[in-house]
Amino acid sequence: MNGPLLSRREGAVLVLLNNNPAARNALSPAFYVALTQALAEAQADPQVGAIVLTGVDGMFCSGGDLRQLSRRRALTLPERRAHLEGLHNLIRTIRDCAKPVIAAVEGAAAGAGLSIALACDMLVSARNAVFSVAYVKVGLTPDGGATAFLAEFVSRQVLTELCLSGDRFTGERLHALGAVNRLAEPGDALAQALALAAGVAGGPLRAMAGIKSLCRSAPQATLEEQLEREAQFMVQAQGDDEAAEGIAAFLEKRSADFVALRTKSGPPTL
Repeated sequence: MNGPLLSRREGAVLVLLNNNPAARNALSPAFYVALTQALAEAQADPQVGAIVLTGVDGMFCSGGDLRQLSRRRALTLPERRAHLEGLHNLIRTIRDCAKPVIAAVEGAAAGAGLSIALACDMLVSARNAVFSVAYVKVGLTPDGGATAFLAEFVSRQVLTELCLSGDRFTGERLHALGAVNRLAEPGDALAQALALAAGVAGGPLRAMAGIKSLCRSAPQATLEEQLEREAQFMVQAQGDDEAAEGIAAFLEKRSADFVALRTKSGPPTL
């Protein structure tokens, strides 16, 4: 199939696949645009409860296309910056998506591919998947938020080692460092990611959007700042139909039906 991005539905889960197998799913401006648009459409679709991002042919993403990057040497600094914004806008879209986004990594996630995987809310990795902050190997510096995301769970010393060496590390090491939610046997990452996504896809979308926002701000906020944000979200949630349904279901000893509420209001926002 043609196009830089493929999609399919698995119940309430939208699966988005990086589709550039001839270049080991290297990134392109067309991919940035397609994925950014797909995430926006998924956020507005009340039938989508969660999103899984992966790649075709057992490869998540080999990073930026070096042939394209080499041609940017002839561009002005503002022109190079304009090209980079496609990636950075995509990273912002992943992080700002109000619905859970889960990466399923097989093969490799290198360079900006690693940034995209880490930008997701949760990450499922094959044990033997290879990760790398590979920029130093070709005389470049990290982009796509790689240093920001890695700094959320490793020390400055480990971050510096990963970035200065450009060495490869496995899904098992990334799991030990705290960035991988679930380790899968080779070939099983997508199945485990789908199971994880299905477990949250039927949840209260507006409450989950608030939870995502709180989790994102927690590492940088002071306690007082986070207490204030938690208070704002809690008092808002208490008046929402989702809370009414959830509390009633608990008291009546039945399963809450949050899906039925989704068409009664607009899409969730962070």
